Amino acid sequence: MARHFHFINDEFLPGSSSDTYPVYNPATDSHIGDINLARSTEVDAAVSAARAAYETGEWSTWSGQQRAAVMNKFADLLALPENVDEITKAEVQAMGQPAGIMSAFIVPACASTWKYYAGWADKIEGQTYAEERGWWRMTSYEPLGVCAGIGPWNVSILTMAWKMAPALATGNTFVFKGSEKSPYAILVLARLFKEAGFPPGVANILTGDGQTGALLASHMDIDKISFTGSGFSGRKVVDAANKSNMKKVTLELGGKSPSVVFEDADIENALTGNSQGFLFNSSQACIAASRLFVQSSIADKFIEGLKARFQGASGIMGDPSEPSTMLGPLADNKQLERVLGFIETGKSEAKLLVGGERKGDKGAFVEPTIFLNPSKDATIYKDEIFGPVLTVLTFETEEEAIKLANDTSYGLSACVYTGSISRALRVASKIKAGTIGVNGAYQPDNNLAFGGYKQSGTGRELGKEGLMSYLQIKSIKVNLNV
Repeated sequence: MARHFHFINDEFLPGSSSDTYPVYNPATDSHIGDINLARSTEVDAAVSAARAAYETGEWSTWSGQQRAAVMNKFADLLALPENVDEITKAEVQAMGQPAGIMSAFIVPACASTWKYYAGWADKIEGQTYAEERGWWRMTSYEPLGVCAGIGPWNVSILTMAWKMAPALATGNTFVFKGSEKSPYAILVLARLFKEAGFPPGVANILTGDGQTGALLASHMDIDKISFTGSGFSGRKVVDAANKSNMKKVTLELGGKSPSVVFEDADIENALTGNSQGFLFNSSQACIAASRLFVQSSIADKFIEGLKARFQGASGIMGDPSEPSTMLGPLADNKQLERVLGFIETGKSEAKLLVGGERKGDKGAFVEPTIFLNPSKDATIYKDEIFGPVLTVLTFETEEEAIKLANDTSYGLSACVYTGSISRALRVASKIKAGTIGVNGAYQPDNNLAFGGYKQSGTGRELGKEGLMSYLQIKSIKVNLNV
């Protein structure tokens, strides 16, 4: 693994601090290595490089077409088989991401996001308005300046793309900090930025922990920060941003998403969505629909079918380095302890239907778990677990289903399973969530804005909205009477 953990101004650096973080393979418990944690020296250097590149560097003179060219080159490099293999190996070893998912889904999705925003780079337009009372009027959109991103560990390179690609397409420069739990894949991408031809200082990558993130959030020379993670940490980011220079902030803070299955749904499809769809990445996904509501008339049959699917999923859980493995471990032992703690609490809050324990005695594996009929104030019902733990309740009417779906402080995503398109649209319009999947688990889409209601965050990523969040509008009026 890499010995140099910070990519600043086109150079890989070892870091000035003695602060390190040990990284372990969550499937085998073996020690992979220790990463250096960026401190003020590295953060200041990265921000200074980004500022110089934005204000006076080569990047400051580039056209949208030029920016698009290097972004497309970067995406092409990302998709080369040798780079896919290197990125995949890095995520498998650091946080247990199954190799098959990385190579077939996450890396291609990352490349497509870069290409999507490359297509926007030369299409950022303003508006002009007819002369009125002797004044000619126009608006233009300009980049914010130096932007920063703090990413999570579950899909590190994908959320990195969601933040960096629109920022660079619009002419900003960037400093990105990945999670200390998944530090190695983003360093592969750092090398690719240089190979693709981005000028020095445009893309800067740091490895670091919460202290590093705090330095970025409070930095006086960063114009915007985008954070993906827990609500607790997100509040700290907002506070630091406001107390420093009131930098702009985008937050994606997770969810406790509902899935509603009506009696007229395609049962097999709904079973697949609420088992395979929910268990993707061992349910370490912010949009995982972890609160399932089933109409009572089909509940017994559906729940038995779901139990069988979860038991079958346990049988295919295994070594994430094997291409056929679709269900791997949790990210590390800290996450294992957290999820097992929720499960132990849940055993006194609801009926345990299946799972409910660690799988094996090595690695951070947890049996896919279902709890039946938790109380409305149960911890497993209210809190985001970020692991393969599902709660199930029944409902009688559409109105009750909507009320249950909205009974959460989060609002990131939701699923609705029904054979009636009018019901699907009616229910989707009443659920307070930013993304809705109808007859399937929601999957992020480059064209569609991604983000949530309520405590699931502020602002949006992806789509045109994600692009506009890295621009500021300027209004100009010209007095024609002078």
